[in-house]
This record gives sequence, C-alpha cells and structure tokens, in this order.
Amino acid sequence: MFLPVPSTISPSPLAALIAVAAAQAPPRKGDLHNNTVVVLRNMIITGALAPGERLNERELCEQLKVSRTPVREAIKTLTQEGLLHALPNRSPVVAPLDAAQTAALIEVVAAIEGLAGELAARRISESEVAELGILHYTMLRHHARDELPDYFQANKTFHRRIVEYADNPVLLWVWDLLALRVDRARYASNRWPSRWQEATGEHAGILEKLAVRDAAGVAAHMRQHVRNGLSLVAASLQAGDGRVTPANGDANPHAAQERMERKT
Repeated sequence: MFLPVPSTISPSPLAALIAVAAAQAPPRKGDLHNNTVVVLRNMIITGALAPGERLNERELCEQLKVSRTPVREAIKTLTQEGLLHALPNRSPVVAPLDAAQTAALIEVVAAIEGLAGELAARRISESEVAELGILHYTMLRHHARDELPDYFQANKTFHRRIVEYADNPVLLWVWDLLALRVDRARYASNRWPSRWQEATGEHAGILEKLAVRDAAGVAAHMRQHVRNGLSLVAASLQAGDGRVTPANGDANPHAAQERMERKT
C-alpha cells in the first residue's frame, strides 16, 4: 500500500506515517503489535525517528493512539532487529547507521540482487514485465511530486518483485532478512536530489534489460544500482560528519565520497 499524501501540502515523514495509521480501520486486538511494529519501523527508516533519538513511550502512544503494551512489545521487536538500542533503566534509542556494516551490505546486496536480476530475466513473463513497468511509472510520479515515503514503498516493491520473479525461495528468504538492515540506507540515499534522479534512470535501464530478457545486462545494472545508492551512504558515514543527508548547498550526491577520499 502506498502512503497517501495530500496533493496540496507535502507532510513530514512522521505526519505521513501517522496519517496512514489513523486512516486505517481500527485494528483487532491481535493486530496491534504488528501494526505498531510496522509504523515504528517505518518511522525509523524514514528518519522521523532519527539516529540517537530517545523514544518517549507516552508521546508514541498518543501519536499512534495505542496503549503502552503494544508500544513496549514493538520496542522489544525492533531492538531484536537492531533498529533500537536498549539501555538499562533508560529509554531506548534509535540505533545509528554504521559505516562498516553499510559497506559490507553493499557487497552482499549487490550480489543477491544481481543474481535475482539474472534469474528473473530468464523466467519473467510479459505480464510481470508490465507490472514492473507500472511500478516504475508510479515511482516517477512520486519523484515528480517529491513524495519520498511513497516513492520508497514503490521502490521496495519493485526490487522485491524482481527477486520474486527469480523464482528462487532461498534467494527471496535471504533478501527479506537483509531488507531490515538495507531499508534505512536505501531510503537515506534518495535524500540527495541528484542521486534520487539518477535512481529513476537506473530503474528504467533495469526494466529495459528485463524486457528483452538480457540476463547479463540486468545483473550488471542491478549490481551497479545497489552500489551507486548504498556506497553514497557509506561514504557519508565514513566522512566522519555523522550525517547521511546533504548539508545546505551540498547538491552533489558524490560530495561525501570526495570528502572521504581527501581524508585518506
């Protein structure tokens, strides 16, 4: 489901995510935990809850309109996933993005998505290519409207569909496990406007190669697409400024990489 964003005002990621929760039908009691986990996880991914930020249970309960029990259970789940750090006798904090881990993810995710693209090109149907085309144009629409949360949802679906079309359940299982660690970096990479623009063009290239069943071409495009996005985030973290978004005037998506190279 794509996040609904009013056409007149672009809300913050936090406002958009809370609006989604409020718009949904009242969940059954057994659904509260899962729904709360999803919303809090998305708040961390989008930066609505920033790295190092302490969670305030009372405020979260008010924002999400739930009691403390599902919030506390969600915090436990997200701590196990590595998105939160639990501290003795203190409120949990949002875990920072780690430069070394992000760099390590590049190698693994590029290999997995490259293999998925290669296999998908051999097995994909015309209707599945058409579905990816619809997702691509959905992303273009959200990009044109500067709707990053919505774009991210469509983008994740685009990547997962390619893995699904590879028709390898082990590959899909591994991709889903890694998604918990990849999502924040992948979302952050699109906060550089030039990088976000580049990503839309890379999706078009992937789709073109899939349409002609060019397995080697799809694999190469997928690997490079992953490297282009995640390496930007890793370079920003390694540059030592503690941020993964561009400073004012830093429109060059590769400026962080250049700063890191000057330091070494």
